[in-house]
Amino acid sequence: MNPNDTFRKEPLGRLISYIHRSQQKYLSRSLGEYGIGGGGQYSFLKAILQSPGTTQEQLTCNLKFDKATTARSVKQLEEAGYIERRTDPDDRRSYLLYPTPKALEFHPVLQRFLDDSNAKMTRDLTDEEERQLILLLQKIRLDF
Repeated sequence: MNPNDTFRKEPLGRLISYIHRSQQKYLSRSLGEYGIGGGGQYSFLKAILQSPGTTQEQLTCNLKFDKATTARSVKQLEEAGYIERRTDPDDRRSYLLYPTPKALEFHPVLQRFLDDSNAKMTRDLTDEEERQLILLLQKIRLDF
């Protein structure tokens, strides 16, 4: 935003939604050639890479997706060869999700796309403005 522009109050939810949709489109286009589709699949893959052995239930809770979206994304990531399900030895009805060697190899590529996406979103902000934005969004998130 140009500092000379006049401030125009817009609904915060609309702004956040617009930014989210724009980022999703960018990541879907960028990751499509790797077999990672839309619907936040990259979020699930990133979470499994960060916490191998997590369950679908934990993913649903931590990422704030509904159970159907989690199940669909996990299935697609498994079919694409990025994750594998292993029966939970403590609960035979549950599966633990692990990244495959393909996912581990892909992880730096995924991180570059995520970093690039963040850089595009914040390119017009100073370092201090970016820090403040993150702090404010984290503060809002804690209230829900």
